[in-house]
Amino acid sequence: MKKSLLSLVVTAGVAGTMLLPQQSYALSESQKIQQQLDQLKKQQSAAQQKANETQNEMKQVTQEKQQTEAEVKALVKQIEAENLKMNELDNTISTTKDQLNDNAKQLDEVKAQIEARDVLVKSRLRLMYMNGAVSYADVLLSSTSFGDFLDRMNALKAIVAQDKEILEANRRDQEAKEAKQKQIEQELKQVSDLYAQRAAMKAELLAKEKEKEVKIASLDKKEKDLEDISEDQEQQLLAYARKSSALAADKRKAAAAEAAAAAAAAAAKAKANGGGSGSSGGGAPAAQTPAFSGGRFGYPLAKVSPMSSDFGYRSDPFTGKKKLHKGIDLASPNGTSILAAEEGEVIVASWWSGYGNTVIIDHGNGYWTLYGHIRNGGTVVEKGDHVKRGQKVAEVGSTGESTGNHLHFEVRINEDPVDPKPYLK
Repeated sequence: MKKSLLSLVVTAGVAGTMLLPQQSYALSESQKIQQQLDQLKKQQSAAQQKANETQNEMKQVTQEKQQTEAEVKALVKQIEAENLKMNELDNTISTTKDQLNDNAKQLDEVKAQIEARDVLVKSRLRLMYMNGAVSYADVLLSSTSFGDFLDRMNALKAIVAQDKEILEANRRDQEAKEAKQKQIEQELKQVSDLYAQRAAMKAELLAKEKEKEVKIASLDKKEKDLEDISEDQEQQLLAYARKSSALAADKRKAAAAEAAAAAAAAAAKAKANGGGSGSSGGGAPAAQTPAFSGGRFGYPLAKVSPMSSDFGYRSDPFTGKKKLHKGIDLASPNGTSILAAEEGEVIVASWWSGYGNTVIIDHGNGYWTLYGHIRNGGTVVEKGDHVKRGQKVAEVGSTGESTGNHLHFEVRINEDPVDPKPYLK
């Protein structure tokens, strides 16, 4: 069973190798190139889809980062506000401490008064104990005259009143002492709670700030990775465009050669049949457009417009980071006609990463011009079209990563962007 299965696989493989040359032999050279173009178009569409997904992800990361940065700023403001509150807390703590000191002094004074009265009361008790109990009636009855009686009565009243006042003052001081002690305990607890509240508040805010900073660092890394991926994808898309352009040129040459061969064969057949030496004017290959070899390009807009952003490194309007701006921005109203800077072949006429709707024209000898941020529905050429210098190819818009209506214009040599200004002077 295994042998028969192996034989079947080998037979199928051999049959496949026999069929493939015949199938490829049946195709003309231009058909073969068209197959390659179709395959390349599929690959380019898939790569463009990935580039668009990366751009969308970059936008989401940028938005999330901006939101997180806004949250951090809000947290910083919150921390500042809490620091002001903490200053108030510090003032409250300081005031409470002062009150505690005052209350402690007052408590010490009360304690001193109580101790002084205790000494006085103990002294009187000791005196009474040593001299024996004295009857107030005996003191009054032992008076020698009525005047003496009144004097003794007043003296006894003063003594009794003084004793009562001592005892009453002692009671009041004891109550004041207890009240002060309770107040001090409450104020100490309040100070302790305020310190704990301040520490917890500060720790929580600092933890939140640290968490946001970590998140921003993570988003920075993700953003950098996506930028690298986006750059690679752009290079990949440019490589597809170049290969597509080369294949299209080969296809035109092959079609011209096939047409010439068919014309020659038809002429030979006519001659063999005695039909004379007719010639077919349509069979000759078309004249090739001379490739651009440097010099001055035509202005890419219907009228001269102010340059809103120059070629070179600048702060990206979306991420805020320093990034190479690969062309110049020409501010123009929506719908303004965009013109081909030079004769050439359209190799891109579609949405192109952060450029939005884009047209790229191949002028030969490695020279390309790129026209970005075209309005939706504003592209009037298709990939493969041959355009003349000054021909309208699109209309100004603000698609892709754009903050307003303008034309983003690039000049590339062997796919590398160069400053377009010298080519427009």
